[in-house]
Amino acid sequence: MARIVVVGGGWAGCAAALAARQAGAEVVLLERSDSLLGTGLVGGIMRNNGRHTAAEEMIALGGGDLFQVCDRTARHRNLDFPGHRHATLYDVAWIEGNVRRHLLDAGIEIWLLARVNGLERSADRIAQVVLENGTAIDGDVFVDATGSFGPQSFCAEFGNGCAMCIMRCPTFGPRVSVAGLAGIAEKRGRRGGGSIGAMSGSCEFSKDTMDPTLVQALEHRGVLVIPLDEELVDEDKLKGKACQQYASVDYARNVVLLDTGRVKLMTSHMPLDQLRRVPGLANVRYDDPYAGTIGNSMRYAALSPRDDAMRVQGVANLFCGGEKAGLLVGHTEAIVTGSLAGHNAVRHAAGRELLQLPESLAVGDAIAHVRRRMQTEAGMCEKYTFSGAGYFRRMQERGLYSTDDDAIRARVAATGLAGVLARPVEERKAA
Repeated sequence: MARIVVVGGGWAGCAAALAARQAGAEVVLLERSDSLLGTGLVGGIMRNNGRHTAAEEMIALGGGDLFQVCDRTARHRNLDFPGHRHATLYDVAWIEGNVRRHLLDAGIEIWLLARVNGLERSADRIAQVVLENGTAIDGDVFVDATGSFGPQSFCAEFGNGCAMCIMRCPTFGPRVSVAGLAGIAEKRGRRGGGSIGAMSGSCEFSKDTMDPTLVQALEHRGVLVIPLDEELVDEDKLKGKACQQYASVDYARNVVLLDTGRVKLMTSHMPLDQLRRVPGLANVRYDDPYAGTIGNSMRYAALSPRDDAMRVQGVANLFCGGEKAGLLVGHTEAIVTGSLAGHNAVRHAAGRELLQLPESLAVGDAIAHVRRRMQTEAGMCEKYTFSGAGYFRRMQERGLYSTDDDAIRARVAATGLAGVLARPVEERKAA
């Protein structure tokens, strides 16, 4: 049985671990902090716009477990808010435990507080990764799902300093790229003006700091849109957001609140003294990031060169998913790329041809399109998501966006790949 080591326990890493396990491998998942999911701990949004299509394609392909866990943890379904339709909001307080139990039930070995900071490489292969405490973890194939956030020096140089976000670098150490440790030259994303990186796009505060009447309305509707007085409007901050689907003027001229168990404020930052001038928010304080007054965490510090099978170029037995795989934004995008990386890690170990998802599917088209765009200077200044901005327009133009689940399943069936991610990969027999 192949041994697959996944480094990074965010959405991409969890998806990679599940896919590798479903393909028949022994799987070890290493996470530097004390819990899984990373930004999923404060995210909460699924199935908005083209993400519904991508989720249903992955379910039909056999890689939909995490979407179904989110569905079971939903607080609101079929929710509309500015620029977005039919969203599901999962409960951020419950999601990590539900995902962790699902992985453990699948037989995945999870190591928390396991920060990788070294590796052993022979020729074009990684033999083992080494933890901060000196423990060496052997594997046949590795998946880099370490993300692209931070470290603190990156947030200080290209953002507004450490905002004390959910990544908690001061406590658990900065993110370390496996590809970087292997000597692979990685890229950094850019904003439209040419500056490096992009700022995360939302903040959180607790319901018990908000006016009870607003809490009641928010829990009933799932979303509140509160217009801002003109002197509180700051449209310039929209330019720096990673989540370009939330960079429309609606998110500068209104306070948009979502009920994810906590209160999700759909802006990259807003000075607390200004936020408290909004009716009903006079007593709020930021829970994530704690320094939400000055900004949020910076992303796209380290993007790996990869092919459409999610293999990192330059290391034969290293695959990648999530933001390591490019300028992709969102949980759905991380699950898609992570699932393919984990599945192909097992195919590689078994000596099988790697799977590339066809471009007749939204998930396959996104993977290929982002890789091609990132080979251009202009493409490195864009962000890509199923839920908005340029890629969602592309989905619509190419007829890939659909909310007809039967039609989506039929489209997957037409590729001959229905259930492929749920089936064990057999090792190739020697001739």
